Amino acid sequence: MSHFDFSGVWIPIVTPFRSGRVDHRALEALVKRLAADGVAGFAVCATTGEAPLLADVERVQVLGTIKAATTLPLVMGASGTTAGEVLRRADAAMAHAPDAFMVTAPAYLRPSQDALRAFFTTIADALPAPLVVYDIPARTGVRLELDTLLALAAHPNVVGLKDCGGRVAQTEALIADGRLQVLSGNDDEWFSTRCLGGAGAIAATAHIRTDLFVAFDRALARGDLAAGRALWRQLKPLAVGVFDEPSPGPVKALLAAQGECHNELRAPMTTASAALVERLLALVSALPARA
Repeated sequence: MSHFDFSGVWIPIVTPFRSGRVDHRALEALVKRLAADGVAGFAVCATTGEAPLLADVERVQVLGTIKAATTLPLVMGASGTTAGEVLRRADAAMAHAPDAFMVTAPAYLRPSQDALRAFFTTIADALPAPLVVYDIPARTGVRLELDTLLALAAHPNVVGLKDCGGRVAQTEALIADGRLQVLSGNDDEWFSTRCLGGAGAIAATAHIRTDLFVAFDRALARGDLAAGRALWRQLKPLAVGVFDEPSPGPVKALLAAQGECHNELRAPMTTASAALVERLLALVSALPARA
């Protein structure tokens, strides 16, 4: 299990909807386009995929559609309030054999660090595939502290971290430790995480102009700081702007403008404002043409 490679540009794939139902045709086409643009893999049914608003059967169906559309590795979101709930979701997803699972701390409860270690250890012990820990305190209400993550890194089935913690010193310490592949989960921190030695990013913004984001990440991966910096200066305004309103509204609006899905989210999520979409479209239009 430890050979799973969690590096490069990963897309936390949106879940397209049409008249309230999952639009599997749009999802399949989007996956194929993103794969052709050079992404490393997909994070399925995570935050950007509106996973909390999907029924469990829909989650498995979404995974099945993506699995049929690509041979790239898939990390399946399986977060839940209890370890038992997480493992039930993981078991259902194994019908389509994802390459790994991604799990957040339980939301709303704010467990202690000891409780979080026990939660993730119980899951890692029982999962039939590697575990990527997803630290996103802005959504869960609790941080995974450095000592907790270092303890989890000792588990042979814990292989990576989606890092939305927002603390550069902790990110640097985890990368220096070397046991986890650390990917930026905050798109605006992608450049700094890569330069510190991180493995890449799970980046919602990279749904748009995927070719440029892949070129940027590959430049930093090969140590070409000048090329990476030049691309980042062009891409950063978009990577920041798509989060000026709740995600994934802005990304879905941009995808809709490209004809790749309907501009539809599930309540209580709402579509992005017209003013923001106009500003983001201007940023996209200012980017270099495809080679």
